[in-house]
Amino acid sequence: QVQLVETGGGLVQPGGSLRLSCAASGFTFSNFDMKWYRQAPGNERDLVATITTAGRSTNYADSVKGRFTISRDNAQNTVYLQMNSLKPEDTAVYFCNADRTTWILGALRRYTYWGQGTQVTVSS
Repeated sequence: QVQLVETGGGLVQPGGSLRLSCAASGFTFSNFDMKWYRQAPGNERDLVATITTAGRSTNYADSVKGRFTISRDNAQNTVYLQMNSLKPEDTAVYFCNADRTTWILGALRRYTYWGQGTQVTVSS
């Protein structure tokens, strides 16, 4: 079955760094764009970063540009989020997402899978 398992969250001081990992299984990882979202208490789930299938293109939310880096290893079926210069406002549950839209039998189909999330807390 499809699984996305995030690891690497935790408590870090402002200005510190964390590296999140998301290990995928049960689907063809290299066919999917991979994304990181985050959700703080009382807030909606927001898109943080996206990386395309071969890793040639990345996009970031304005709030994390220059501080976060998304990358992927298709041989290891894993996507990463390197987070530097962390701020208290980065505190949230971070979710890994796999997303693919494709034509099947003349119909546009979207496949999207979610991990269970990992807590990141930035506090002194």
